[in-house]
Amino acid sequence: MDAIRLEGVQKGFGGPPAVKRLSWRVPEGAVYGLIGPNGSGKTTTIRMILDIFPPDEGTIEVFGRRPDASTRDRVGYLPEERGLYKRMRVRDVLVYLGRLKGRGGRALATSISNWLERLGLTAWADKPVEELSKGMQQKVQFVGTVLHEPKLLFLDEPFSGLDPISADLLKDAVLELRRRGSTIVLSTHVMEAAEKLCDSVLMLHRGGKVLDGPLADIRHDHGADAVTLDYEGDGASLKDLPGVASVNDYGRHAELTLASGADPQAVLRALLDRVKVHRYEARRSSLHEIFRRRVEGPVE
Repeated sequence: MDAIRLEGVQKGFGGPPAVKRLSWRVPEGAVYGLIGPNGSGKTTTIRMILDIFPPDEGTIEVFGRRPDASTRDRVGYLPEERGLYKRMRVRDVLVYLGRLKGRGGRALATSISNWLERLGLTAWADKPVEELSKGMQQKVQFVGTVLHEPKLLFLDEPFSGLDPISADLLKDAVLELRRRGSTIVLSTHVMEAAEKLCDSVLMLHRGGKVLDGPLADIRHDHGADAVTLDYEGDGASLKDLPGVASVNDYGRHAELTLASGADPQAVLRALLDRVKVHRYEARRSSLHEIFRRRVEGPVE
């Protein structure tokens, strides 16, 4: 069974449609990336699936039925906009959120303690939320999202503002939930995060579908048409290399997108005449590069 199924879904708010004729299926147990720039329709799509507002056209199913109170009890949602009761103690907030989802008693208390320990928050359990950093508050809200063990979990920009250690802790928690059988939708404009975590991706732009499918298939279809380069020398000399369509230069590191049919070895020979090359690696395009190509048109 699909955890999510959309057929011909469209939604507008008085102007151009925020979501255009979107059809999408998410199988149970998947980690699915919902990716695209800000304003592409990701959050609107999630809110329709959660039945916060209905679509103007099309149908939505969650676990084989129209979204309703029974499906919402099986869903967790971590929105991009964080919201906690700042004067309440951390543990009290989590008890409240757990009870809203029908949890209580010793089982809820144990679950809260386990999650606080796992995310490094035990020492803050009896502190007011307002005394926590933004990153720590974000972890608390994540705990509140998963206390009822949702079978479908929406995470909207979950790693935004987290330091690397906290991001790793949250990433490990997400993967553990997946191993327990949860279906996870990761909504983000940071495509590198989706590449690392997701099995499949739905890529949106201006409310419309750009790409949809297993990540491995998407990357395979776009071939080994990119190069990662570490170098010494004048980065300006990279701009007009024969066979190179675009350059993203960082000073001593650069990412090259090759033109259609270009020979990576010929590009390397041209580079050696201009800069000192420490590393040269032909690779498949990143999701970011694929997205730009699909939106801006093919590279000649």
